[in-house]
Amino acid sequence: EDVKPFTPEKTKEIVMSLQQPAIFCNMVGNWPALRWNVKYLSAVLEGKTLQFRLGLKTVDLVPQFETSCSYVEATLEEFLVWSCGQPSCLSGPFSCYDYSKYWAYADYKYIARIFEDKPEIFQDVRWSDFGFPGRSGKESTLWIGSEGANTPCHLDSYGCNLVLQVQGRKRWHLFPPGDTSFLYPTRIPYEESSIFSKVNIANPDLKRFPKFRNSTAHVVTLSPGQVLLVPRHWWHYVESIDPVTVSINSWIELDADHEARVEEAITRMLVCAIKSAENPTDGDLWLNPTEVEATSHEINLQYLNKAVSAYLKCQETSVSGQARSSSTGAKQRTNTSCKRKRREVGCEPESCTLLTQECDFPTPKAEELQRIPFGPHLVPVLPQSHKTSLMGAVADESDSGDLLRENEGEHFGKLHCKRKRLLMSNDCETAAHQMDSDCSPCTSQTALSTNDLLDCLVNPRVISLVAQLLLERMRV
Repeated sequence: EDVKPFTPEKTKEIVMSLQQPAIFCNMVGNWPALRWNVKYLSAVLEGKTLQFRLGLKTVDLVPQFETSCSYVEATLEEFLVWSCGQPSCLSGPFSCYDYSKYWAYADYKYIARIFEDKPEIFQDVRWSDFGFPGRSGKESTLWIGSEGANTPCHLDSYGCNLVLQVQGRKRWHLFPPGDTSFLYPTRIPYEESSIFSKVNIANPDLKRFPKFRNSTAHVVTLSPGQVLLVPRHWWHYVESIDPVTVSINSWIELDADHEARVEEAITRMLVCAIKSAENPTDGDLWLNPTEVEATSHEINLQYLNKAVSAYLKCQETSVSGQARSSSTGAKQRTNTSCKRKRREVGCEPESCTLLTQECDFPTPKAEELQRIPFGPHLVPVLPQSHKTSLMGAVADESDSGDLLRENEGEHFGKLHCKRKRLLMSNDCETAAHQMDSDCSPCTSQTALSTNDLLDCLVNPRVISLVAQLLLERMRV
């Protein structure tokens, strides 16, 4: 019998209470999923193709978002031959992509979909050992990449994350939720539940993003057999550092996700409305490939109403639960998280907002949090020194911060000056004349883009405030 260092109950308590990333060791030794290397999966899939995202190995100052990548359909056998760097790979889907210059990533593949004709394989993944009975590969996703494959730095709006490393190693760069403003959040490209960073963590541009210096990176290399816990709203940039890597993950939905769904619905309404109004000939690829299409205003409004209703219903459940119990604080849920695209696995807004009695899962008390059993079986991911984390930065750090502040002050002064004159004038023609003649050239009219406006309008702090005001309105 395989003896685990923690019982399922204890492991679940750790997952639900720990607010810093940590690695579980010696917890999955008997999981059949550990044999899921690419060669094994290739045999199981029997020639079935997967979509691979291809990006350049060269490290630019700009993150390599999915909108700027290429895509091919290939079998795992074809991927394995290519990832070995064999010169014989002169034909097939990877023939146009030199292995020395490109990486490939079959990322975010729902196990329930790619193995839909082999449901027995779901049981190879046993999240029940982590205190989540009934959760298997069916509620998990698969990631297969070559050396250099990466995901841009982002945070997940919903849930916390458990990641099992199966083959090869991956390096994780994690940043706490408190670093959000230092990471310059953006919703372009737009993808539900993913807030991206404008900073390329592998090569930060400190002239454009000087506040990134204040961030605190937690860096860890995840090896086969280890499971990483990524707590709620922790930023992460992930890169494959071996020729072939395989990972399996599952998102644990939290009760706080009800408010997050309201915030996501507001964000989607604003982004879709504003970006859809732009001239399509501008060629701005603002929608992430995972989203497929921009939904209509009516559908987005319907989703917002359902998200608000679900939030209020869960609040009622929590209040009644607190009346029966002395436990306080945020309650957490543990059913399957509808990550990224609701429509990807048939998860419509209705199913995203279903409520269960698991809303009443007790929150660990303060004294329990102090008894987190760190040691050889639970290793905390510690902060990296600022000097080390910024060694790869390409920027003249001497005065970039002052330069940015000066430019911001000057720009704000021009806008303020114009606004003041417009308010003082009752003559539309006079106001227009002043706008045209003032501060030549009129950089203020061309410097700001739609995306600049959206970065401010759908900033997480702004959306959080709007959601609170909206929910207060619904309570009245």
